[in-house]
Amino acid sequence: MITRLSRACLRRSGANRWKRELFHNPSFSSNFSTSFVVSHSNIGPFRYSQTLLRGRDSKNDKIPKNDNEAKKLPSSENVSPKSKELQSHKQTLKKNTERKKDEEVTESGKTTAKSSSNNVKDENEQVTESTGLENSGKKKDSSKNAIPEVYPQLLALPIVRRPLFPGFYKAIVTKDPSVSEAIKELVKKRQPYIGAFLHKDENADTDVITDINQVYPVGVFAQITSIFPTKNAGETALTAVLYPHRRIRITELIPPKDHVVPIAESKELKQADNPKEITTARKNKDESDAESTASMLQDFNVSVVNVENVYNLPFNRQNPVIKALTGEIMSTFKEIAALSHIFREQIANFSISTGTSNVFDEPARLADFTAAVCSTALQDLQGVLEAQNIEERLEKALIILKQELTNAQLQSKISRDVEQKLSQRQKEFILMEQMKGIKRELGHDDPKESLLNEFKKRAEETEMPEHVKKVFNDELSKFQHLEPMAAEYNVTRNYLDWITQLPWGKKSPENFDIQYARDILDRDHYGLKDVKDRILELVAVGKLRGTMQGRIICLVGPPGVGKTSVGKSIASALNREFFRFSVGGLTDVAEIKGHRRTYIGAMPGKVVQALKKVQTENPLILIDEIDKVGKSHQGDPHSALLELLDSEQNSAFLDHYMDMTLDVSSVLFVCTANTIDTIPPPLLDRMEVIDVSGYVEIEKLHIARDYLIPQTKKNCGLKDANVTMSDNAIRGLIQFYCHESGVRNLKKSIEKIFRKTSYQIVQKIGDGNENTVKETQEVSAKTEQDEAKSTDQAADRSSVAPLTVPNEIKVDIDEKDLIDYLGPPIHTSPRLYDRTPNGVVMGLAWTPMGGVPLYVETIVKNILSAASAPSLERTGQLGDVMKESSELSYSFCKSFLSKNFPNNKFFEHARLHMHCPEGSISKDGPSAGITMATSLLSLALSMPVPATTAMTGELTLTGKVLRIGGLREKAVAAKLSGINEILFPKGNIADWEQLPDYVKEGLTGVPVEWYDDVFKKIFPNINIEECNNLWPTLTTSASSQK
Repeated sequence: MITRLSRACLRRSGANRWKRELFHNPSFSSNFSTSFVVSHSNIGPFRYSQTLLRGRDSKNDKIPKNDNEAKKLPSSENVSPKSKELQSHKQTLKKNTERKKDEEVTESGKTTAKSSSNNVKDENEQVTESTGLENSGKKKDSSKNAIPEVYPQLLALPIVRRPLFPGFYKAIVTKDPSVSEAIKELVKKRQPYIGAFLHKDENADTDVITDINQVYPVGVFAQITSIFPTKNAGETALTAVLYPHRRIRITELIPPKDHVVPIAESKELKQADNPKEITTARKNKDESDAESTASMLQDFNVSVVNVENVYNLPFNRQNPVIKALTGEIMSTFKEIAALSHIFREQIANFSISTGTSNVFDEPARLADFTAAVCSTALQDLQGVLEAQNIEERLEKALIILKQELTNAQLQSKISRDVEQKLSQRQKEFILMEQMKGIKRELGHDDPKESLLNEFKKRAEETEMPEHVKKVFNDELSKFQHLEPMAAEYNVTRNYLDWITQLPWGKKSPENFDIQYARDILDRDHYGLKDVKDRILELVAVGKLRGTMQGRIICLVGPPGVGKTSVGKSIASALNREFFRFSVGGLTDVAEIKGHRRTYIGAMPGKVVQALKKVQTENPLILIDEIDKVGKSHQGDPHSALLELLDSEQNSAFLDHYMDMTLDVSSVLFVCTANTIDTIPPPLLDRMEVIDVSGYVEIEKLHIARDYLIPQTKKNCGLKDANVTMSDNAIRGLIQFYCHESGVRNLKKSIEKIFRKTSYQIVQKIGDGNENTVKETQEVSAKTEQDEAKSTDQAADRSSVAPLTVPNEIKVDIDEKDLIDYLGPPIHTSPRLYDRTPNGVVMGLAWTPMGGVPLYVETIVKNILSAASAPSLERTGQLGDVMKESSELSYSFCKSFLSKNFPNNKFFEHARLHMHCPEGSISKDGPSAGITMATSLLSLALSMPVPATTAMTGELTLTGKVLRIGGLREKAVAAKLSGINEILFPKGNIADWEQLPDYVKEGLTGVPVEWYDDVFKKIFPNINIEECNNLWPTLTTSASSQK
C-alpha cells in the first residue's frame, strides 16, 4: 500500500516536472517526439480517478501499469482463442482454491499477521466508509492479483456517446438497482471485471443489454477500480471508475436464470462452445470462482455475455507507413497543444503512463490515446476501437486528430475575435475603475453620488405635484442601483434631469397696469388698434379676477405686418417670458408631444422645452406659421395641437417623453398665420382669431420714419451722423419699390440705402488703414501667455475703434436719389388705365399678401350681325367660383338689358371674350359679380366706367349684392392705386366705419344693396332712347324678320 501511494505521488510530481520542462527547457521541448504524452480530459476520468485512488486499497484493487506488467502475453501469437480460454479457465480454478485455503487459515487464527496488517486494516476501513462495501483487505500474493488472460463470461454494461479505450480511465453511473447490486457483489468477491460496449443509440438510458444488436460487438475488458454512491441520482445509483485493459468481442448474450426465452447466439459461439457443458458447470458447486461469479450474475437481472479477446494483428515497427503516420500524429498534437492548454495538460498526464519509452515503439497505444482525447462521431471512435490492423488504426486516429485540429483552430480564431472586440470595452472599464479608485484616494466625490445629490437638491427647491414626486422617487431609486456602464443609465439620468429642471410651481409676476401695457404696445408698433385693444381687454379681465389664465390667440395677416414682433410686445406688456417656435413644414407629432423614452436620442416636445428654458409656468409661447403645418406617416401635428390649444384640456397635457400630465393652462399661446383657409376647423374653433391687416401708405410712412430708419442708422454706424431721409423719399420708396402689405421689403430697401451711404462717407473721409495696421501688428506680437486668454479679450484687442463722422458731412436722401441707391422703379401705378375703354372695370381682390386691384376686361370678338350667334369666352386663369360668377353675371345682364333696354339686342348676337389680366396668377373668390356685370353692360351700352372708381361685391340672379370680406385690405389697395371712389355691399357698412381715418382719407365709400344702385352710380346720365338704338343693324334685322 505504501509503495503504491508513493508511486502515485511520484507520478503527480513527475507530471508537474514535465510541464515545467516542456515550457521552459528548449532542449526538453525539442525531444518532444521521443517523450510524447497526453491524457483523456474531455470528461476527465484519468485525473479524476487519480484523486479517487488515493484512499483506495491497493491490495484488492491493484491498478497495473499495462497488461504486460500483470502478465505477459504468450510468446506464440498463433494460439487459438479457444485454447487460450481453456488455459485461463484452469488457472482461475487453481487461484480460487488457493484463495479459499488462505481464508480458512485466517478465520481459525492459525496464521500470524504481518507487521503491515494494521495499515492494511486502516485502509480497508477507509474504503468501507467511502464505498459502503466490505473489503477484506487480506494480503495476497502478487501472483494472485494478476489480470486474467481469459475471462469468458462478463457482466456487460452499455456505454453511451463514446467508447472506452484500453489504458484510459472512465467513470460511469449505473441507475439500475440490479446492475448496481451486481457490481457491488463483484467487488465484494474480488472479481471486479466487466465488459463495456458502446450503445448504438447515443441517447439511450439503460444499464441492461436486451438485444445483442443494441451495442457494437467490440468493447473493452475493464476492471472496476473504485465504487461509491452517486449524489442526487437516486438511492440505487452507483458511480464506478473503470480501467480498460484490452479489447474484447461479444460472442453470446446470456439471459438471466429466470428467463426461458434464449437469446440468439452468434456463429462463433456455436462453433466454439457446447451449451450442455456450460449448464453442467453452473450446477456444480465445486466449480471455480469464475464460474461461481458467472452463476451469481444469473441471479441478477443484468446482461451477461460470453466474450473473446481481440488481438492486434502482427506489425513491423519499422514499417515506414506506420512511422510516417506516427510522426504526423505527433506533429498534429504539437499544433493542437500550441492552441489549447487543455491538450497540454493531457500531454503531461499521458507522459506519466508511457514513462520514458519511445512513442514509436507503441503505435497502438498512441492510436488509442488519440481516439480517447478527441471529440468526434461515435462511429469514428468505434472504428478506431475495432481496427486490429495497426496501420489502419493509426490512419483513422489521424483523421480524427485532424478534425480536432480544425476545431481547435476555429475555437482559437473565435476566441481572438471576441477578445479583440471586448478588449477596448474592458480597457475602458478598467480605466474607469482605476479613475474611480484615484478619485477616492484624492477625496473626490463619486460622479454618480454628485448627480444624486444634485437631483435631490433641485427637487427640494421646486413644488412638485404629488404624482410627479412619486415618479421622481421611483426613477431616483432605480438610478441608484444602475452602473454607469449600463445601457439604461444615461436614459434615466436624462429623464431625472428633465424632471428636476422644469419650473414646478414657479410663475413670473403678472402686470395688470393697463397704461403700462398700452405704452409698451404703442412704443413697439404703430397702428394695429384691434390687436392692442384685445390685449388691453385681457389685462383688464386679469386685473378684475386677480389672475390671468392662459388664452389662445391667432394673429392672421399678410407677411411682414409684424405678427411675430407683436407677440414679443404682448409678452413685455404682460411681464411674461417669451418663447417662440415655428411649426411651418412640421410633419412629426413627436415635435409637439415628445418622443418615447425607448428611442435613442428621445427628447420632450417643444412645450416642455419651452418651460425648461423660460423657467416659469406662465410664459407666452408663440407658435409661428400654424397654417403651414405638414402631414405625413408620422402623424398629423394639427391633431396633436388640439389638446395643447384647448383651454379645457391643457391643464392635463400629456407629453410622451415625460409620461406624466403637465398643467399648461397658465401659458398664453399666440399663433400666427397668413390665412385661415388651411387651418382645420376643429383647431380654428379653439383659437380667437385677430386680423392683422396690411399697412397703408401713411402707416408705412410712420413705421419707416419712427422705427425702421433710426434702427437702420444705428446698425450701419450712422446713429450720430447728419444723414436724413425725406418723407417724399419714403413715399416714393413705398409707391415704386415696396408695394407689399407689410414692411419687410421696405426695411430691406432702407438698409440698402444706408449701407451705400455708409460706403460713400467712408470713402470720403478715409477708412483709417493706419490704425488698422497698427492694431494688427500689436495682436501678432502678443506672447503665448496672452494667447491663452479668453476669446472675447482677444476680439476686443483686434477690433478697430469706431470711426466718427464729422458734422460737416451731411447727406440728404430725397425721392430723386432713389434711382441712384435702388435702381429703376420696380413697380408702377397699379392702375392700368388713366381713362378706361368700354368694357373695362377695376375690381378689388383679397390675397394673403393683402388687397390688390383686379381689372375685368370684355370685348366683342367679331362684327355684330343678325346672323352671329352669342357666346362668352373667359380667360385669365379663373377659378371655379369666378367662372360661375361670370356665367351668373352674363345671365343677369341679358335679363337686365332686355328689361330696361328692350330694343338693344347686343347679347343676342355678340360673341364676347372676358379676361382678367396677369393670367399667370390664379384668381378665385366670390366678390367679382358686380364688376363682371358692369363690364358686360359697359360694352353693351357703349359707355365707359370712370377710371377712378373701383367696386367689389357678389351678385345674385335677381340683382342682390352680397356681403364680402377683406374690405380693409381692398380699401388699402384702392388707395394705393389712386382710386377715390369705391363701391361695396351695404352689408359691409360696419367694416367701412371701423376703418381708420387715414385709410378712408381720399376715399369715398358707396354702399350698394341692389345692382340698380350700382348702375345708377356708374351710369348716372344715361340716355335710354340712344341706348335702345345703339345697334341699328341688329334692330332693323330683327324688325324685318318679324
